[in-house]
Amino acid sequence: MTSPLISPAELAAYDVLPSPAPHSEKELAALLGLLTSPRARTATVVVGHSRDAASRSSAAAFVEAWHGMGRQPVLTLVDWPESAASWLRAARRFTAEEPDAWVVAAAPRGWAQMSRRLRHSTDWDPARTFGFAALGDSRIPALAGPATLQGMRGATADGGTWAIDRGWVTQPAATGP
Repeated sequence: MTSPLISPAELAAYDVLPSPAPHSEKELAALLGLLTSPRARTATVVVGHSRDAASRSSAAAFVEAWHGMGRQPVLTLVDWPESAASWLRAARRFTAEEPDAWVVAAAPRGWAQMSRRLRHSTDWDPARTFGFAALGDSRIPALAGPATLQGMRGATADGGTWAIDRGWVTQPAATGP
């Protein structure tokens, strides 16, 4: 069986990935919009985040806004370090509940590692996963590996949205006036 861990050489090649920035109000609103659109049918969520200050703050802001909208309580709040020996414990905690959606605020390299472990060891579905702006970078699906993040969506800092399709992060064109 192949290890889901990213090799040190691969990690070094992506060493320039930026750290998460504090979320914007437009970003949070867009993320909430993705999760509450009539098509989404999202009632329950699990929130995961890396341990840097911006990711913690973004996760806390999401939880507060979600509750403020009168939604069901967040099933679980899971954190993980930027580097770990196997990621299995965090992956199991992240998927122990069966939410309608997972919400992620994380540093790119840590999320790439975590998502590989999730795909390798759990029933996690990236198409039911939504991320903050820091994860909307095409280098992340490249680092995570083919199809690992297929279908994941998220919000940009300016209130737009992004989606991962065939290894690329795309930003749908705005519609309307």
